[in-house]
Amino acid sequence: MSTRTDAADGVSESCDVCDRDTSHSVSIELRTESGKAENAEFSREPYRISECMICGEETALRMNNA
Repeated sequence: MSTRTDAADGVSESCDVCDRDTSHSVSIELRTESGKAENAEFSREPYRISECMICGEETALRMNNA
């Protein structure tokens, strides 16, 4: 389960696949990390999702690495 919130469109970032700076769609997504149904509501973590507008490559970065 995940919840996605659009944060910004057209942010210029480096793309490893395109090997240059390209426009990216950037959003924040809450991802459930627990596979157990009874713990799912307590295991949601925010991720920064960046998708290249040229090739579609998507990267996810966990926001709170505590």
